[in-house]
Amino acid sequence: MRRSVAIHHDGRQEGVQVSLTPLGARAVYGMPAADLAHRLVPLDELLGALGVELVDRLRAATTWAARFAALDELLLRAVGRGVGGDPVSRVRPEVAEAWRRLLAARGRVPVGRVAAELGWSRRYLTERFRGEVGLSPKTFARVLRFEHAHELATMHDPLPWAEVATASGYADQAISSGTGASSRADRRQHGVAAKSCSGLGSRRPAAHHVGFRSLFFKTTL
Repeated sequence: MRRSVAIHHDGRQEGVQVSLTPLGARAVYGMPAADLAHRLVPLDELLGALGVELVDRLRAATTWAARFAALDELLLRAVGRGVGGDPVSRVRPEVAEAWRRLLAARGRVPVGRVAAELGWSRRYLTERFRGEVGLSPKTFARVLRFEHAHELATMHDPLPWAEVATASGYADQAISSGTGASSRADRRQHGVAAKSCSGLGSRRPAAHHVGFRSLFFKTTL
């Protein structure tokens, strides 16, 4: 789903939104995040009766402490269903490690080096990573660098643009000044992300892939 949705309410609304990394979504939903890319999926279709129970208990709870306790319990149950299950349904440890390394380096690590350290070819890592996450590792690294640059540029006391570019892995002047192919690619990537998470209009709880680093499910109370 990529269109915007208008949400109408009486001026006050309470709800619960849980954001999951692609690896966390795999643990909870039991499927690759890539399978949910650009989709709005009813939560009960992913979690079955557990999803229905989760929403019912969240809406019945009268305190936030009780809601968070219900979330902890039911999400742990969802993860527990996959423990000891079919190994094919789990994320490959090499893909999980590649994700962690790219995240730790904020995208400033060559994908080829990560692949070599894991004992895979770059092409094979790219195929497996995209199949799990929905993005190639190169694209994911680009997003991480962009996010780091954005954080540095929007601090209370922001760094000069040249220092932002250096710290976030943008080496050439064309990129650091906001022009050039990589910068255009970043704008395209984040423009899609902004469109894809512009709103959820259905009262039916759903899981939604927001494009790059996380998925979320959301329900109103």
